[in-house]
Amino acid sequence: MRIDQPGCTDQVAEEISTFSDWVLGIGDGQHCSVLGDAQIPIPQDILAQRHSSPIEDIVNATYPNLEQSYKDIKYLQGRAILAPHHEMVDRINNCMLNLIPGQEALYPSSDSIANADGSGSKTNPEYPIEFLNTIKPGGLPNHGLILKVGVPILLLRNIDQTAGLCNGTRLVIRRLGQWNIQAEILTGTSVGDQVFLPRVVLTAELPYLNFTLKRRQYPIALCFAMTINKSQGQSLEHVGLCLQHQVFCHGQLYVAISRVTSRQGLKILSSDEDGEELFTMKNIVYREVLNHG
Repeated sequence: MRIDQPGCTDQVAEEISTFSDWVLGIGDGQHCSVLGDAQIPIPQDILAQRHSSPIEDIVNATYPNLEQSYKDIKYLQGRAILAPHHEMVDRINNCMLNLIPGQEALYPSSDSIANADGSGSKTNPEYPIEFLNTIKPGGLPNHGLILKVGVPILLLRNIDQTAGLCNGTRLVIRRLGQWNIQAEILTGTSVGDQVFLPRVVLTAELPYLNFTLKRRQYPIALCFAMTINKSQGQSLEHVGLCLQHQVFCHGQLYVAISRVTSRQGLKILSSDEDGEELFTMKNIVYREVLNHG
């Protein structure tokens, strides 16, 4: 956790200390039962204000004045919405894409089934191309990438570490070409550099289908929102945590809230699956994991 405190007053220092203790308490599972989970009250000042749908509310809390500010690099650098599940992340990103002016560009992938030895590819009448296109393995880009100039993206693979193009690097799209995408790096050691992203071949083993999927696609995803797990290593001034579906594994809540650099930068929206507001959030901490870590 990275808490900002340069040149702060005694009162601010106390507030920072209180927030740090709260975050660390969540990481330590102070309120968790023997079974490892607990419902934790969300402090009033951290609750995202509810006015409409959960997605619209967390977007407004995390990205205020989006249409006027999205061209500001620092605005995009410092904020993201986090959620436990890919499905919610996709819904938020699609909603926010529609808020950005400009023409959409669709980039479909080329999907196939890898041969058993990993070389080449083959067809299987049981799994037509249309079916392969629907598969969304973790860590792979979607079959159909819908993009606009000016939107932030997340790199899903190491491409060129010396150029700052590493798995988890965030960028903003500057030009959408037919054969490549030009982007500006937002994070890491190469902030501000202009780069060209190529399509690459990615694979994912699918034991439940008994084959390996090969997908030729740009190794990127929209990242107005990202999964909590994918946010590890990020440091953000503003984090919106969308908990319409609660966290589901050990330490996940701690990872989410420890991405933010100040209490003022954190907003949490917790609701049931019907969108009804909740004032608590689930935390899962297995003490045996901490004791043997």
